[in-house]
Amino acid sequence: QVQLVESGGGSVQTGDSLKLSCTASGRLHLDYAMGWFRQAATERREFVAAIDWSGSDINYADSVQGRFTISRDNAKTTVYLHMNTPNPEGTAVYYCALKFYPASYRNPEDWRYWGQGAQVAVSS
Repeated sequence: QVQLVESGGGSVQTGDSLKLSCTASGRLHLDYAMGWFRQAATERREFVAAIDWSGSDINYADSVQGRFTISRDNAKTTVYLHMNTPNPEGTAVYYCALKFYPASYRNPEDWRYWGQGAQVAVSS
């Protein structure tokens, strides 16, 4: 079993920055990928970003390209989402996720483990 614990959510204004963290523990296999999804009120959970084990294969949703940066620290089993230039459209609950196998990554169903969610509110 794998547990993911998120931290760093909060309220910010447009122009501020915010970093989310997600730390994994438990039965971690080699070469696990991690990612972030977000879900606004009444909306479906949507893909934000993903990063492979090495950190060399990174993918972003078009909506956050250039605004967010995903990174990971394998020694700390932690993935980060740095919201460099958030805007009000970024208001949502952000979930980190973890998967073990090479496969599709843009759908929530592709991921095996999930964090508890971190609320982010961005005001203009």
